[in-house]
Amino acid sequence: MSGVSGNDVLGSGEVLDLLRRENALLEGHFLLSSGLHSDRYFQCALALCDPRSAGQLANALVARLAAEGLEYDLVVGPALGAVVWAQEVARAAGTKSFFTERKGEKGAGMALRRGFVIAPGTRCLVVEDVVTTGGSAKEVIDLLNEIGAKVVAVGSVVNRSGGNPFADLGLPLVALAEVTARTWAPSDPPEGFENSTPIKPGSRA
Repeated sequence: MSGVSGNDVLGSGEVLDLLRRENALLEGHFLLSSGLHSDRYFQCALALCDPRSAGQLANALVARLAAEGLEYDLVVGPALGAVVWAQEVARAAGTKSFFTERKGEKGAGMALRRGFVIAPGTRCLVVEDVVTTGGSAKEVIDLLNEIGAKVVAVGSVVNRSGGNPFADLGLPLVALAEVTARTWAPSDPPEGFENSTPIKPGSRA
């Protein structure tokens, strides 16, 4: 592990201020990759593309993980959104980072490619930039469990799920910012959004 100190821990408000400065926190009507609609959208790639901001966020997460006594040998995140985030967290922690890729359509599961090999018993930290339903991270966790690796926690920049989607797996979620954002099914819009058309600013078509 690196020598990240408690002084590197950003408060939730400071994290959100950083995201706003990088135009990574949007407000309006958005279509999420989960299929749900929301009045807030986090495009963390706009913050992570600046190595200084990415490093600051990664140092803060590593410090929080250390404060909770969580130890890990490898950082793993799902492609494409968590590739840079996994690399920055690994850099701050002094470990390696791998990323997983989808076998096909969403729900088909994740795979390790590009020569990545994880030995059974390896302690893994799974990371995501934003946790909404936790679906992608759970697919990574399933893969790591199949391999025989030991997942110790999930780490994220933002948790907008309203809880811990990984509690049923016995895993802690360590997020730099806990955010309340309205989400709804397309067939059940809240007042003011009945005739609104969402935009999809994310990476998936």
